[in-house]
Formats: sequence, structure tokens, C-alpha cells
Amino acid sequence: MKKIFVISCWLMIVGVSASAQSKKFVRCEGTNFIDTDGKIFIPKGINLGNWLNPEGYMFRFENVSSFRLIDNAFKELLGADEIRKFWKTFRDNYITKEDIHFLKSTGLNHIRVPFNFKLFLVEDHPEIYLEEGFKRLDDVIKWCSEENLYVLLDLHAAPGGQTGDNIDDSWSYPFLYESEEAQQTTIALWKKLAARYKNEIIIIGYDLLNEPIPHFYENKEELNKLLEPFYKKLTAAIRSIDKNHIIFLGGAQWNTNFKVFGAPFDKNLAYTFHKYWMPTEQKEIQEYVDYSYKYNVPIYLGESGENDDVWIESFRKLLERNEIGWCFWPYKKMDSTRGIVSFVQTEEWKQIIKYAETPKKNFEEVRKAKPPRELVKKAFSDLLENIKFKNCTINKGYLKALGL
Repeated sequence: MKKIFVISCWLMIVGVSASAQSKKFVRCEGTNFIDTDGKIFIPKGINLGNWLNPEGYMFRFENVSSFRLIDNAFKELLGADEIRKFWKTFRDNYITKEDIHFLKSTGLNHIRVPFNFKLFLVEDHPEIYLEEGFKRLDDVIKWCSEENLYVLLDLHAAPGGQTGDNIDDSWSYPFLYESEEAQQTTIALWKKLAARYKNEIIIIGYDLLNEPIPHFYENKEELNKLLEPFYKKLTAAIRSIDKNHIIFLGGAQWNTNFKVFGAPFDKNLAYTFHKYWMPTEQKEIQEYVDYSYKYNVPIYLGESGENDDVWIESFRKLLERNEIGWCFWPYKKMDSTRGIVSFVQTEEWKQIIKYAETPKKNFEEVRKAKPPRELVKKAFSDLLENIKFKNCTINKGYLKALGL
């Protein structure tokens, strides 16, 4: 169990009003997070997966696994103009003010928002910024502020790719660590985010890179050596603008390897790990607990889940015995109990899945594989309706497993 260090934050200082005191940011203090009221804060949250960084498996695809592959398959079916409208409505409907109100009502105290850099800038012209991503973050931050539900911003897909797999929507290798241009683009994006949100006290902080450097690269040890130095460059750039928000650093090999870290290099750092599909035993998290004690810093479980309710409950209790804050994955899924809410998979959508997964070597095969156009339109229209919160089913077993 952690030792809890509580330092009173309520000594009134001459000239500092109670109003000013309430505007403190969530911060790190020893192994704890301290909230805006000066109390120890143990995060309990959920990831808004698939909203601002769609993933193929969330649509029941297998080989069409990343956003660019999904987008390509959809455009083959309905054309670029219709799919541009589709994605706008998808983002309008997938997460709304009603979703955030519901999440607050469950007893959760924060959300993690994964996002793709392509909503913020043009990949082939990184000097061109887009308003779409900023607008979506503005909306969810506003809704969360109204509900007093904390927010963690997560760069899930970084320029160049920090992972090189489907989850970061990249090009099959983590080019980020070897490309100065990709690094500068990533730094510029985080600086823009920091400048825009530096005064938002509902934001816990910034999760700089999601699940960097998988285990399967032969040169992973060399890539690992590049991770913390890049974190230092990113942190310095953010701190030139925003000195208040916590910066979260994820370990290598899908956020599991903390051996890449030395001593903390900033006074307001937290370290985040992810764990899936393993025994819910102390040995599985001991490395992270040891790091927390050694350097007197908070640790945080940024992702876990995709399992049955029994496993979820067991792992959640293990984390809480160690006083580790958590954020399970994901909030909303198609036809699944492995999330807080579920939406219907229609018969028409099964035809979209079949099309997406059918190998196609040329344009003739693409045309032959397409379902009837009216069926396609209905499948997409029904999906946009079914993802609305009012049409979702609450998975009560999952909520109970989270202790909510």
C-alpha cells in the first residue's frame, strides 16, 4: 500500500482569495495525484475509444484495421464526399453531451480522450492545420467542465507513427523516432494544444504518446533508447507554454516496459502503463509499483479491458488495493458487453463487413464485391442512428465490475 502524504492546501495567504484557491490544477505530489480541491485523487475512468481515432475491430473488421484503411473501404462504397459527411455525423453522434452526463452519473471521475493527429493537421502538408480536431476537443472539454468530470488528452496516433501498427494509423513502422520532421510536427501539435488548453482546470494533463514501440521490431532496443529523449524534448516544448498540467509518459512495448525510464526529469510527471489479457496478480503490476516508490511519482493504468466482467472486476480490485488510478477501455462498442454501453450490429452492416474483408486486387474486383447501393446507404444510416446514446444498451455487468 502507498504511504499517503497529505499536505494542507487550505492555509489562507494574504491577498489570495478563496476563488483563486479553487482554480488550482490537478497535480502530482509524491506518489499521489492531488485534485483541484487539494485532496488526494484516485482516477477512475473510461476511454472514449473509436471516436476521434476509429479502429477496425470496433466496426467488426479484422484486416481493415486502421482509420485510413477503414476510410478507404468506406469511400469505395459511397465516395469521398458522402464519407466526409459520414465521419462528421459519426463524430457528432458517437460522443455527445448526453454521453458525458451519463458517464458522470455512473460515479466515474474522469475520461481519457484518444485522438488522431490527422484531425488536427494534413499529413502530407503538416504546415496546414485543421479546425476539426480542436473543435471536438473543445466540445468534450466544455461538457466535462459542466459535469465536473476530469479529462486526459491522449495522442493516440502521432505524426510518423509511434507504434507502427493499426492503433496509430501509421505506415507499418514507428518512423517518428527516426524522422526529425515527424518529431517537429508532433512537438508543434502539442504546443498548439498546450496553448489552447493551458488554462483549463478540468484537464488533468497530457498523455504524450500512446503505446509506443511494440515488442515485435528486431531493433526495438535501439528504438527504446530514443523514447525518453523524445519525451524530454516534448515536455520542454510544452513547459515553455503550460507549466501546470501533468504530463503522462507511457512505457515502451505497448506501455508495459518502464525500464526505458530513468529518474523523472520534470516535477509534474506521471507514468502510465497498459495491461491486457494476463493473470490479475500482483506480479503483473509490481514493476510499476516499484518505479512509483523508487522515484516518488504517481503511476496510472491508462488502458485495460476487452475481457469478461469477472476479469475486469478482479483487475480493478488489484489496482485499487495498490491505490492505482485506472481508465478502462472502451466506453462504447458494437454488439459487445466488453464496454460500458453497446450499440446494435445490423444485418446490413454484416454485408459491409463482408465487403471490407474480401480481398480485392483491382478496380474490377472492387466493383464486383460491392453490396447493392441502397443496402450500403441503409447500413451507414442505421449505424449513425444506432451509435446515439439514446439507442445504446447499458452493460450493467460491466459497470458492476468497475465498482460503479
